[in-house]
Amino acid sequence: MKVVLFCGGAGLRLRGFEGDVPKPMVQIGTRPILWHLMKYYAHFGHKDFILCLGHKGTYIKDYFLNYDESVSNDFVWSQGGKKINLLNRDIDDWTITFVETGINANIGERLKAVEPHLSGEEMFLANYGDGLSDLPLPLMLEAFRQNNAIASLLLVQPTASFDIVSAEPNGMVSDICALSRTDIWINGGFFVMRNEIFQHIRPGEELVREPFQRLIEKRSLLAYKYRGFWQCMDTFKDKHHLDELNQGTAPWKVWNQATPDMSRSALMSAGL
Repeated sequence: MKVVLFCGGAGLRLRGFEGDVPKPMVQIGTRPILWHLMKYYAHFGHKDFILCLGHKGTYIKDYFLNYDESVSNDFVWSQGGKKINLLNRDIDDWTITFVETGINANIGERLKAVEPHLSGEEMFLANYGDGLSDLPLPLMLEAFRQNNAIASLLLVQPTASFDIVSAEPNGMVSDICALSRTDIWINGGFFVMRNEIFQHIRPGEELVREPFQRLIEKRSLLAYKYRGFWQCMDTFKDKHHLDELNQGTAPWKVWNQATPDMSRSALMSAGL
């Protein structure tokens, strides 16, 4: 299944720390967050990527054109450096399509721009390109396949450390609760879509605004709630948190973990 990754963001709230680079190219450890996300999808067998480029798209192109496998793989160095024998590799079996989708385009416009590259695909995956999760993707896909919805989005609980304050009409506070402990769910940026989505996107529209509203009216938008690990990278604080996790457990690195049982019997026992 093809994976559409939206890579056009400028990462304005990260400027001054990472320099003027595309947001998906901000590094977590030795690799950009985009690489971590692609490794996640590749782990589940989805290795055909479409990158929707925008701000400094050439930066992303150059990164892969000059990709250095030794950065994240063990190797044997010999003959004074004339011979490098990589003990394992990252991206040999990946296919990446690079598409310039506009500097100022929104997500809906970027998705519409790559429609020709999804011709003949019944379903495809998509992602904002700036968040990581250990979501068991096969479970989300199975739930979607069993439904007639046109699109599905991941719902997660917000990680921001804000408080929700309830007040009475006279101004007296009646309750204070951490945002993370409420029943509020937000868009986690992981999508599954059928090709029919393109029939619902009109010029200039943002994907989750007008097109998704049409799907809601048709009862064709499915939500998949997940309480496991999810973390976006909107601010320097978020980036710092991901860097710290990367030095330890790094829960999104499902490729380093034992493959979970995703058999049909396991899916059925999970209620899917």
